[in-house]
Amino acid sequence: MNITDNTVVSINYTLKGDSGEVIDTSEGREPLQFLFGAGMIIPGLENELAGKAAGEKFKVSVDPEQGYGERSEDMIQKVPAADLSHLEGLAVGAAVQAQSSDGQTVNLVVTEMTDSEITLDGNPPLAGATLHFEGDVVEVRAATEDEISHGHSH
Repeated sequence: MNITDNTVVSINYTLKGDSGEVIDTSEGREPLQFLFGAGMIIPGLENELAGKAAGEKFKVSVDPEQGYGERSEDMIQKVPAADLSHLEGLAVGAAVQAQSSDGQTVNLVVTEMTDSEITLDGNPPLAGATLHFEGDVVEVRAATEDEISHGHSH
């Protein structure tokens, strides 16, 4: 069976940055499993996997536009340190969750701190990066009606 929309796909993969450093890998873990066509993986990787079958290998470099997008200065904000004084152990690199004006949960990272101000970055950590994937397709199967209606594999 080949990878098409509404198939459940399992892959082994290694993700590297431009300098060859490993950013993420499934090595030593279960393969990554997802419902193909449901927007669960970045478009550049999904495009590369389309049509492949179990046992096939893949290798692709994904530009930011087909990955996590470009970095945006609009996603960086400075807030008074007093506004976050209730958070214990806050430090540069810490992950913080906040609510947007429309009630959505937003993930932020503390990038700078002074006594009076904290800088928070809402860009995805891999925004602006070219991503280099290599791996193999472990399994491809038809998704169940429940998986399709729920929008993810079970």
